[in-house]
Amino acid sequence: MLSYRHGFHAGNYADVLKHAMLFQVIKSMQKKAKPFVYIDTHAGAGAYSLEDEFAQKTGEYLDGVAKLWQHTNLPTALKEYMEAIEHFNGEYDELTIYPGSPAIVDVELREQDRMLLHELHGTDHQALTDYFSHDSQVKIVNADGLKGLLAAVPPLERRGVVLIDPSYEIKSDYIDVAEAIIKAHKKFATGVYMLWYPVVKREQTEAMLNMLKDSGIKKQLRIEQAIKADSHEFGMTAAGLWIINPPWQTDTLAKEALDYLEPLLGHADGSITVEWEVGE
Repeated sequence: MLSYRHGFHAGNYADVLKHAMLFQVIKSMQKKAKPFVYIDTHAGAGAYSLEDEFAQKTGEYLDGVAKLWQHTNLPTALKEYMEAIEHFNGEYDELTIYPGSPAIVDVELREQDRMLLHELHGTDHQALTDYFSHDSQVKIVNADGLKGLLAAVPPLERRGVVLIDPSYEIKSDYIDVAEAIIKAHKKFATGVYMLWYPVVKREQTEAMLNMLKDSGIKKQLRIEQAIKADSHEFGMTAAGLWIINPPWQTDTLAKEALDYLEPLLGHADGSITVEWEVGE
């Protein structure tokens, strides 16, 4: 259950969409001066070297963030996302570092905001702890993130963004995730919940998403990029975000980004979706 390491997949096409939209959600939250908490249920290692054995073995970033490197005239969400990526790569012209979700959020974190990060994998937890060792706004917990989420809501700030980004290594992850979000929403109905999901077996993914659709929770937005048509062959054909209570204009920003990404990262039989699955 703890074999998954995001270093193999850092910067792939799924990360591009996930992190571009996460960055926009965080910026939207900061339009109000009131503090908020960012809760990450599966935080990973903090940042990843694209030159290490994990990234080099799969090369997934070459079909993801690398295809956007040094592009100009990007739509808003991708432009600001790539500015964050460039921040981590300093003044060099080469793409060598890819920030994980906590590092992406940390770029924008104000002094009144805070982060609560969960990571169960021992090695990644230590890397995360080292990364944020001097940051008093960040609390890191070596524990199950779904249980940690239920213990963390409602937050004292009464404002929050939750990213649920599990490995989906075992089938029960899909049901466990949906149940945890439904329970968390009952305790903290105004939070922004961002669920990342893969499509390996479409029926498995849709069963999880249908649980959320049928839960009675309002304002549920699907943002998905399928780089190729669904298949019964091994491997991920699509990835997306399912957002509950998305900030204003999230759908518009997502559509602009996906319109740009579809021909750049997708295959001829791919598709994009930005759809309100449940309205007000």
